[in-house]
Amino acid sequence: MLHLQSFTFNPFQENTYLLYNDQQECWIIDPGMYGPDEEKILFDFIDEKQLKPQQIINTHAHIDHILGIAALQSTFRIPLGIHQQEQVILDNAKNSALMFGLHLTQVPKVDFYIEEGKLLQLGTDQLQVRLAPGHSPGSILFYSAEGKWVISGDVLFQGSIGRSDLPGGDHETLLQSIRRQLYTLPNDTYVYSGHGGVTSIEVEKQSNPFVQA
Repeated sequence: MLHLQSFTFNPFQENTYLLYNDQQECWIIDPGMYGPDEEKILFDFIDEKQLKPQQIINTHAHIDHILGIAALQSTFRIPLGIHQQEQVILDNAKNSALMFGLHLTQVPKVDFYIEEGKLLQLGTDQLQVRLAPGHSPGSILFYSAEGKWVISGDVLFQGSIGRSDLPGGDHETLLQSIRRQLYTLPNDTYVYSGHGGVTSIEVEKQSNPFVQA
């Protein structure tokens, strides 16, 4: 069974997720730690739980979701995976950092591409990968049918949706992604977003003012 732990980091209040199984193997999703103090928070949790980091997997590559990758890679020597269509966003990371007044020492190196429709395997646990562009060209969702939750990145938030005015974004595509890839999940699925609190598919279908089922 996968255990999910969330952390909120950096000036954008980005949600970083750590998934770990009963064998203490773990994935880090969207590491947004900015600076030594925030890195220590995540590393201390890993040490406390005696976890063994396996890889970094990102829902997308916007600057607030990648700030902690370099620290993880240098400490644990673990690979990074994104969707191939996010490579162009990652390649522009230094310019994005400058635009928002952030310091990025190096652009993370991608070790593998994550394909939509595939299953990611951590021990005996699985995550389904769903492609949901619109906020970013290669935004992906990580869905656990067993756990009844989905990590939505910046596609869907509690009572809101992701921006579509950034490079590679498109509003209508984003709405279609939410309807096809999120609203088709069971109503009792919890939604863990890239920013803000936890919600559910049922709540968003009923009350999200930006997109109805």
